[in-house]
Amino acid sequence: MDRVSAGKDEKEESAVPENRKGLTAALHIRGLRQRWLLSATLPILLLLVLAVSMFSVGVQEYYYSAMRSGLESRARIAAETFSNYGVKSYSEYYRLASYSAETFEEKDTIELQFINTNGRVQVSSYGLTAGTLPGTSDIDAAVGGNMASYQGRDPQTGENILAVSYPLYFNSRVVGVLRYVTSLREAQHRVLMDSLLAAAAALGCMVLIAASNAIFINNVVEPVAVVSDAARRISGGSYGIRIENRYRDELGELVDNINDMSMKISQSEKIQQEFISSVSHELRTPLTAINGWAETLSADPGANIEQTKRGLGIIVKESRRLTSMVEELLEFTKMQDGRFTLRVESVDLAGELEDAVYTYFELFRQEGIEVSYKGPEEDIPPIVADSERMKQVFCNVLDNAAKHGGTGRRIDASLTREGTVQVVRVRDYGPGVPAAELPYVKQKFYKGSSKARGSGIGLAVCDEIVRLHGGTFDIANAEGGGAVVTICIPEKE
Repeated sequence: MDRVSAGKDEKEESAVPENRKGLTAALHIRGLRQRWLLSATLPILLLLVLAVSMFSVGVQEYYYSAMRSGLESRARIAAETFSNYGVKSYSEYYRLASYSAETFEEKDTIELQFINTNGRVQVSSYGLTAGTLPGTSDIDAAVGGNMASYQGRDPQTGENILAVSYPLYFNSRVVGVLRYVTSLREAQHRVLMDSLLAAAAALGCMVLIAASNAIFINNVVEPVAVVSDAARRISGGSYGIRIENRYRDELGELVDNINDMSMKISQSEKIQQEFISSVSHELRTPLTAINGWAETLSADPGANIEQTKRGLGIIVKESRRLTSMVEELLEFTKMQDGRFTLRVESVDLAGELEDAVYTYFELFRQEGIEVSYKGPEEDIPPIVADSERMKQVFCNVLDNAAKHGGTGRRIDASLTREGTVQVVRVRDYGPGVPAAELPYVKQKFYKGSSKARGSGIGLAVCDEIVRLHGGTFDIANAEGGGAVVTICIPEKE
C-alpha cells in the first residue's frame, strides 16, 4: 500500500515538470525575428512609456507647485496688509473687502473671496459665489489660524480648482479668511500639450528603433534564415549545395564554413558510395572464386592432382585476401569508434621492417617483383611503440606498393636515422600518383583512378597508427617515377 502511494506521488511530482514544460512551450516565441523584435522593442517601449508618464507627472507637479507657491505668496502679503491696515471695525472690514473684490485686476483668471468664520463667502470678485459655503478643507484650516491650500474639485461646480486660504486677524483673533481660487483648466491644458509633445518624441524614437530593427533584421536575421534553410537542405540529403557569400563579417565566415562542410559531406558521400560499390565487388570476387573451386573440387574429389592443388591454392589465396579486407574493415570500425588503441613496448623498428620485407619477399618474387632492403648504417636505439601495429603499417605499405607499382616490378625499402627521428621509406617504380589525387590518397575510402584491388581504407588506417605514435605518414611522387611513402617515428625518451 505504501509503495503504491509512493509511486503515485512520484508520478504526480514527475507530471508537474511536464506541465511546466508545456506552459513554457506555449509561451515560447519561435523565430529569431520575433525574439529579436520582442527583446529589442518591448523593453524600450516600456521605458518610453514610463519616461512619458514620469514626465507628465513631473510637468503637472511643476505647474501646480508653481501656481500654489504664487498664490500662497500673494495671499500672505494681501492678508497681512489687509489685517494691519484695513480691519478697524466690521463695517470697515466689509467695505474694504468689497472694494478689494471690485478693484481686483485678475478676476478673469483668479477669484478673490472674503469668507467669515462660519465658512460662508461674504464678498467675491466673481460675484456669483457670494453667500455660498465652499466647504473645502483649506477654509477650515484658515479659520483655525493656519494658511492652507486645496486642490481638487469644487464641491459646488465640480470644476478642478486650486485654492489658497489665509486667516485675517484683528486684535490677535481670526475674524475672516482671504481666499484665492483659480481654475486648473489652463494648467491641465498645458500639461496635456507637454505630455503630447513627449509622447510624439517617444513615438519618433520608436519609429527610429523600428527602422533600426528592420535594417538589422534585413542584414542579419534574413541571412541567418538563408543559412538555416541551406543547413536544413544539407541535413535532408542535398549535399554539395553552396550559399552565395555576400558578407565580409562573421556571417561571411559562417557561410564559408557551411559551404566547406557541404563540399566535404558531398565528397565523403561520394567516396562512401564508391567504397560500398568497391567493397561489394572486392568481396564478391574472392567469394565467387572460393565458391566456384569449392564446388568443382567437391563435385569430383578424384580429379587431376595438379588441378586440385591449383584450386586449393586459389581458395587459400582468395581466403587470405578476403580475411585481409575484413581485418581492414574491423580496424577502420575501431578507429571510427575510438577503440583504436596501442600496446606500447620497447621495439626495434629496423627488425620489424626487416621482418615485414622478408614476409613478402617470396610472394613478391613469385609475382616477378624485386624487393630490396637497406637497413641503417649504424645501430639505432629502440623506440616505444606497438610492434604489431608498426608491422601492420609496413606490410600494408609494401602490399600497396606491389598493387600500384604497375610495370615497375621493383620496391625499395630503407630505414635511416635523422636526428632523433627514425625514417622509413618505401618506394615503387610505377606510374606514381596523379598530382590532383595526392591530397586525398590518405582519406578514408579514397581509391582515385587506380584500378587495383583494395578497400581504400588501408592507408587511412596506417596514417592513424603512425599519428598515434606521434609520427607522420606522407605519400609523394619520387624523382624518376613511382611513389614513395615516408614514415617518421620520433624516439621518445
